[in-house]
Amino acid sequence: MFKIGKTLTLAVALIAVPASALAASGATRLPGTWGKLPAAPSSVFGTSVWTGKQLIVFGTKPFTSTTVVEAYDPAANAWSSLATPSGRVSNLGYKAVWTGTEMLAWNDFQPLAYSPATNQWRPLRRSVPGGIVIWTGREAIGWGGGCCGDARSNGAAYRPATDTFRKLARSPLAPSQSPVGAWTGRELVLVVGGLDPDGKPYPARFARAAAYNPRTNTWRRLAPEPERGGTAVWDGHELLVVGAGSRSRSAFAFNPATNRWRRLGSVPSSRAGASAAWTGKRLLLWSANRGLVYDPKTNRWSALPSWPLRGRGGPIVAWTGRSLIVWGGEIGTPVGTSTPPKFPLDGAAFTPTAP
Repeated sequence: MFKIGKTLTLAVALIAVPASALAASGATRLPGTWGKLPAAPSSVFGTSVWTGKQLIVFGTKPFTSTTVVEAYDPAANAWSSLATPSGRVSNLGYKAVWTGTEMLAWNDFQPLAYSPATNQWRPLRRSVPGGIVIWTGREAIGWGGGCCGDARSNGAAYRPATDTFRKLARSPLAPSQSPVGAWTGRELVLVVGGLDPDGKPYPARFARAAAYNPRTNTWRRLAPEPERGGTAVWDGHELLVVGAGSRSRSAFAFNPATNRWRRLGSVPSSRAGASAAWTGKRLLLWSANRGLVYDPKTNRWSALPSWPLRGRGGPIVAWTGRSLIVWGGEIGTPVGTSTPPKFPLDGAAFTPTAP
């Protein structure tokens, strides 16, 4: 999942929702139209940010070490190639945030910052942990992460205005490679699983949910999530969490003020890997070729109209404030063949009839 600017949480989802399941659930379709995007200069395996004016995509060209930086401008309906960082870019695990003036792109090896105003890159002195990275309006905060048999429980923050890093206070949370959470405007609320990378339960002394306040550099333990969530967004009042794995049809809301969870309407049908985007009014879940919409006011799910392109996994997804952009991704190899996967240059944007 990606944090874009101050108001948008971006994510890539892999939810398969058969039409029969939607019909059985009584889900209606959200009115609106799709429009195809022009082809981009290059396919990209990497990360992205929405700046408020354009979608910046940063990474490497698939199957190569060639660095690619390009941007899509919805107003002009056009792509442009941007400056690339000097030297060879390591594309391992980049996550990015938009600060309002720069894209900060983090990984363990080569943290970078890009300014659209000058079309220039600068190296950052160090990285923040990359399990989850959010922008608070002042700082980029990273916590957790790890790979394979390793899971972290440390955190750090970077403030661009002063070009300074600081360590976060020790958290009560169990270590996690992929924590779930969001910035509320005051705190970073995080939820982690109860199992280590080897599948063994963590001791009960570790919290399964906690909130971090950057102003006081303190944590507070929260009520544990009823079922392990796979993705989360902040809706302005509550943390909306959609489940993962065998629990992927579950959805809950958490109120940090009351420290209580409540169950939401069940997701019509899904599988592991769900992620989400918040539009300001609705929660969007995107799949390989279709999406779902959750309205907190009615506690009901609806479906997006069928999109006009071939289905694919892992596309870049962004909410612009007006439209949902779905671009790129990977079209997998057919079973039983040795054909390499394809990385399409196309995409489409869905604009709801009503905001």
